[in-house]
This record gives sequence, structure tokens and C-alpha cells, in this order.
Amino acid sequence: MKAKEKRVSTDAVEGASLWQDAWRRLKRNRLAVIGGIVVALVVFLALFGAWFVTKYNGFTYETQDLTHKLASPTRLHPLGTDMLGRDLLVRLLYGSRISLLVGLVSTLVSVLIGVSYGAIAGYFGGRIDELMMRVVDILYSLPYIIMVVVLLAVFDRSLLLLFIALGAISWLTLARIVRGQVLSLKNEQFVEAARATGVSNLAIIFRHIVPNTLGPVIVYATLTIPTVILEEAFLSFLGLGVQPPMPSWGVLASEGAQAISVHPLVLIAPATLMAITLFSLNFLGDGLRDALDPQTRKV
Repeated sequence: MKAKEKRVSTDAVEGASLWQDAWRRLKRNRLAVIGGIVVALVVFLALFGAWFVTKYNGFTYETQDLTHKLASPTRLHPLGTDMLGRDLLVRLLYGSRISLLVGLVSTLVSVLIGVSYGAIAGYFGGRIDELMMRVVDILYSLPYIIMVVVLLAVFDRSLLLLFIALGAISWLTLARIVRGQVLSLKNEQFVEAARATGVSNLAIIFRHIVPNTLGPVIVYATLTIPTVILEEAFLSFLGLGVQPPMPSWGVLASEGAQAISVHPLVLIAPATLMAITLFSLNFLGDGLRDALDPQTRKV
């Protein structure tokens, strides 16, 4: 009996960390869990699906067969072929890899710029903060998608430029979020202790303060990925994003729109996969936001 009481009291003393508590809350959110499973499945298919299908039928995303243009689904071509006789399933899976890569890398660029900019503005405050935030306000007033179109039209189009262009316009909101977090953290005792021991300002910002803002940053990054994927699809649909013959969801949608009356699956397949992925990412992002929200964590 005493041993049981001791075990119960020990369990009562043990607490859960922020991340453990957030994980438990996230698991209780069914939509977020389903969204995470779907995203994981799409990533798995993007990484390995094209390889398996190519091993099965011998077609790559560039292989053309002009004698079987816009063919209906068969055992060899489960989703049929496009206007040049290329296997639609292989192009869809490979295009998923490109679109997800654009979303992930561009979001990482956005996070790197936004976290650094917002943290520096919030920590130093005063005139530096005023000047940096006015720059953000000016950039907010500009039509950012037009800026991306101009960049892609002026410079040589490449995946690297697309990563930088999309990432460089998506950091403004994150900079404001991080600035607000830093303003509430910079006068905490652990920051004062770091200053007292002679730690430099940049070390305080990036070693002590920024790690404590990871919750909102992760949530924002999760919700930014679908936005960037949608922007890439729009640009590729206009012919300014990923360049053929390399496929992406936007390229496939653009090609499918030209043949929708003859072979609707050429448009329906990439549009459906993109919609499912974007919905799942948004559900996952909403779940992470609820799990990491300090106002609801104790509910």
C-alpha cells in the first residue's frame, strides 16, 4: 500500500515539458493527425513512388511515346498519358517531389530571414526597431506576387531563383511574430543573467531568445508551406515557375487545362493531389497552433 502511494505521489510530481504537452494535445486532434498521416504518405510517394513506377513500366518523366498520346488508363499507364505520350503517374509523382521541395526550401528561406530580422528588431528596440518595421510596412504595401514575376522575368529562370524569390516575399509576417515574442522575452531573468556574464548581443538573440520562439515559428512555417506551393503552382501555370519538361503540380495543371476536353484526368489528377495535400498541411498547421497555444495549453 505504501509503495502504491509512493508511486502515485511520484507520478503527481512529475510534470510534462512544453513539447510533451503539445504532443499529447496534438494527438487528440483527429484532423491534425489525419493531416499529418496524409502529408507523410504524399512525401513517401514523392520520394519513392516514381522510382517504383519507373521500375515497373520503364518510363521516366521525360519518356515520350507519340503513338499513345492522351491514352486512357491502362495496366501499363495507370493514369494514362499526356499530350506527348508521357506517363502521367510518373510525372505526377515526380512533380509532387518538385512542388514539395519548392514549398519546403522556400519556407526555410522565409524562416531564416523572418526570424533573424524580427529577433534583431525586437531585441534592440528604439530607432532600430522603428526603422526595420517601417521597411516591413513598405514591403507589405507592394504587390509581392508582381515582385516575384518581375524577378523571374528579368533573371534566368531556375529552381534556385524560384526558391529565393518565393522565400524572400514570405518572411514579413513571421518577422512581426518573432519581434513580438522577443519583446516579451528580452527582459526575462535568463536574458539578464546572460548579459551579466558578458554574453554578446547576437549570442543572446540566437542562443537564448530565438529557441524560446520556436513554437510560433513552427506553426507559421507549417502554414506557409501550402501557401508557397500554391504560389509556385500559379507561377508555373503562367509559365514563370518550374520549366518544362520538369514537372510540378502547376506545370501539370497548365498542361492538363489544354487537354481537359479530351482527357480530363490530365488536369483532375494533379489538381486533386494538390488540393488534398494543401488541406492536410492546413489541418496539421491548425493542430500545431492549438497544441502550442499557451492560452489553451492548460484546458
